Formats: sequence, C-alpha cells, structure tokens
Amino acid sequence: MTLALYLTVTLGVGLRMPQDGLGPLLITAAVVGLVNALVRPILVLVTLPLTVITFGLFLLVVNAIALLVAAAVTPLEVTGFGGAVLGALVLSIINMVLTRLFSTRGR
Repeated sequence: MTLALYLTVTLGVGLRMPQDGLGPLLITAAVVGLVNALVRPILVLVTLPLTVITFGLFLLVVNAIALLVAAAVTPLEVTGFGGAVLGALVLSIINMVLTRLFSTRGR
C-alpha cells in the first residue's frame, strides 16, 4: 500500500504529500488501510442500493470518500472531490498491478 500511495502521489493525480520523507507516507498508508478496513465496508453497505443501480460505479465515490476521510487525519492533501475520485481510481489500479506483480499465489 505504501508503494502504491507513493506512486500515486508522484503521478500528481489529485493527491499531494506536502511533507517529504518516509514517515508521513507510512502513517498515511496505515491510516488509508485502517479506513479501508473499518469505514469503507460500512459505506459500501449503506450505499448498496446506489451501487447496484449504477452497476458498481458508485464504488468509485465510496473509495473517494474513504480517501477523503484518511486525508482529513493525515498529511495527505486532496485537491477536491474530483481529485479524490481520480486519486482513488489510480491508487486502486496501481495497488492491483503491484499485488499481481508481487503475489506468490497461483505460481
């Protein structure tokens, strides 16, 4: 998650880390992981009807809200809701690619 967050911030797609160094990045990655584990499932459950109606596209909004919640308590800066949606999308794609690259399952 930390590498995916670093790459997303480096690409500059709506996310910015004002502090340099590994410490703020590790803290932010840990908080994003906690938000994804604790807050996101509740949001997914509450917004399930909208997610079904939009064939799952509303999950982009849920991911953006989760990223905004994480940014509220970490040094991560998000440039508006559009930046959160784009940042969450890019973060998800990079995380998926890295997981497939470094996964030992199925080899």
